[in-house]
Amino acid sequence: MTFSICVREEYTDDDGERQTRFGVAVTTRLPGVGTLCPFVSENGAVATQSLVNVELGRKGVQYLDDGLSVKDALQSLLNADDGAEQRQLHGVDADGTFTFSGEECQGWYGHTSGENYTVAGNLLAGEAVVEAVADTYESDAFGDAPLAERLVDALEAGHAEGGDKREHLPIQSAALLVESTEDVDFRRAYNDLRVDATETPVADLRETFEEAQRGHEILLEEYGEELGDDEGAEDAADADDAAAETDAE
Repeated sequence: MTFSICVREEYTDDDGERQTRFGVAVTTRLPGVGTLCPFVSENGAVATQSLVNVELGRKGVQYLDDGLSVKDALQSLLNADDGAEQRQLHGVDADGTFTFSGEECQGWYGHTSGENYTVAGNLLAGEAVVEAVADTYESDAFGDAPLAERLVDALEAGHAEGGDKREHLPIQSAALLVESTEDVDFRRAYNDLRVDATETPVADLRETFEEAQRGHEILLEEYGEELGDDEGAEDAADADDAAAETDAE
């Protein structure tokens, strides 16, 4: 019913410091996937799907924040889960990757991984969906576009290959999350996006990203001179949050 991608990227910030960002994106033929599947922190990204156990995502990220490796964190959670064979679970941390697809997942299901990413899906049109997601991300990994935009590109490629095969279910959803080790003055609204109920989830997620990015750029122009001042940065953050809430309404 779902396909998703988790990624890790290292980059250099404007001060010349090395940073790491993590991202996760997902789409499915059910509403509200953003509340169930994607989890991220400055220490890693996790996606939980198939017969969803939300605690695998929540606790998985908590364990990463506590210093466990992604392999140890997610495998330990699966070991304690009586329904593990019905789950798909994958993710990345600062050093490695983890992928799991239980033998009781349905339809076409499977996963793949690269040096810094994982992709998984179930109830899909076929293996080409997962391959397209991975290939599209790899072709522009660490590109100039924001990671959030490149995650939408990857979802779009999987969707074009048929995505979730249950065409009788019209109401779909999509979501993405991005976090970084970088200390920024105010968060980028386009790094936390959800489309909860639509017949065109990936197209709507792209439009939402573009509008959030445009709003962020307007705020930078308005508050750019004040970002060196703590009070000005706080005002900008409040304005960014208010804009995001208005978009959600």
